[in-house]
Amino acid sequence: MLEEYDTMRITACKAEEDYKLWLRFEDGLEGRVFLGNLLEIGAFQLWRDVREFEKVSVDPETATVTWEGGIRLDADILYHDVRSNGIQHADGAEPSAVG
Repeated sequence: MLEEYDTMRITACKAEEDYKLWLRFEDGLEGRVFLGNLLEIGAFQLWRDVREFEKVSVDPETATVTWEGGIRLDADILYHDVRSNGIQHADGAEPSAVG
């Protein structure tokens, strides 16, 4: 059975070590995704300087993650990745987040 996701808005994010990105979505789902596998692809090479990766923020209009230089990642794909990782809904404990 194919699951259908409504567009999930990201409400908070935080860059973590080893190119992991912690995310919280509007439905309370939160978790981490690994983005280090993107380092060899075009614009993502900018992240080789980890300080650039750490400049992540949530775009208030689109509610997805964005970086300087126009890098944006699709919130729906990130939501699917977090769900696939088996991350559970927020239990109250969270890292300091940008949002």
